[in-house]
Amino acid sequence: MNPSLNTVVDVKALGKVAVLMGGLSAEREISLLSGGGVLKALQSRGVDAHAFDPAERDLTDLRREGFSRAFIALHGRFGEDGTVQGALELLGIPYTGSGVMASAIAIDKAMTKRVWLSEQLSTPRHLLLKKGHYTPAQVAAVPGHLGLPLIVKPAREGSSIGLAKVTDAAQMAAAVEAAAALDSDVLCEQFIAGDEVTCPILGTGEEARALPVIRIVAPGGNYDYNNKYFTDDTQYLVPCGLPPGEEAAIQQLALGAYRSLSARGWGRVDVMIDAATRQPYLLELNTSPGMTGHSLVPMSARADGISYEDLCLHLLAGAALDLRKPGAAGAAATTAGGPQP
Repeated sequence: MNPSLNTVVDVKALGKVAVLMGGLSAEREISLLSGGGVLKALQSRGVDAHAFDPAERDLTDLRREGFSRAFIALHGRFGEDGTVQGALELLGIPYTGSGVMASAIAIDKAMTKRVWLSEQLSTPRHLLLKKGHYTPAQVAAVPGHLGLPLIVKPAREGSSIGLAKVTDAAQMAAAVEAAAALDSDVLCEQFIAGDEVTCPILGTGEEARALPVIRIVAPGGNYDYNNKYFTDDTQYLVPCGLPPGEEAAIQQLALGAYRSLSARGWGRVDVMIDAATRQPYLLELNTSPGMTGHSLVPMSARADGISYEDLCLHLLAGAALDLRKPGAAGAAATTAGGPQP
């Protein structure tokens, strides 16, 4: 369980901390930006924090060099998919964010949908194309099942990498080919026209809580990789300005989605709201969200009165293991009263 944000953190008890950043995924560039921000924030609070790039160093160096905790600022595969989490479990080094199972499921958008549908949580209709098991005729038939426009994306990438909005059936083959170059599974998804929002979550289990919802207004409605990280033209509205009651409903939906995957520590749930029906649809759960200057979790936290530095420090203090020994994590925080997150 994450310590409360009204908790006093014993910085010395945190020990030597590795901020894992960079890595091998297609999101390496963003991870370096996230990790750089986290590292600076932790060091500003007196944490003995150091940058650690798993693409350049062996993870066994963490134990050999006496690291006691890890802040995971890796995004995408080989960082957000349960692989690094599993290695840290074996090394016995507590880490931030979700454990092995939740990370592995959440990175796979198709598997995530299966869980959400089993829990009767709303998510857009979809078809999964598995590399080597679909024909050109099956690709051409997708618009007939899902309608146009529709979304095509790799099943296990983030930051909108490889995502395409298909508005004409003639675009399908190229969109699927581009996504298949990044992943063996290609997700074709019903397009929901309406408001795009995101809801960060802090905490674990029944004590997890939702932060303020952010409404995203991107140029031309295209919230792609460039508009996420490298432009100031995208608007992020917090307060979100949704009709009365909608924000609370989305927060509850996001909490249900988060808990259904057994996520812990923190995360961010992306949602589309149908403009005509006002029905919200779950898109995905990010278990290692961005922490850059354009990132949404820090933005929402600020709206809730939580500074970037406090957010980083308390996420770190909540580092844990799935199968930890008694007393292995959490000793750095002592409750000072106040509500739990």
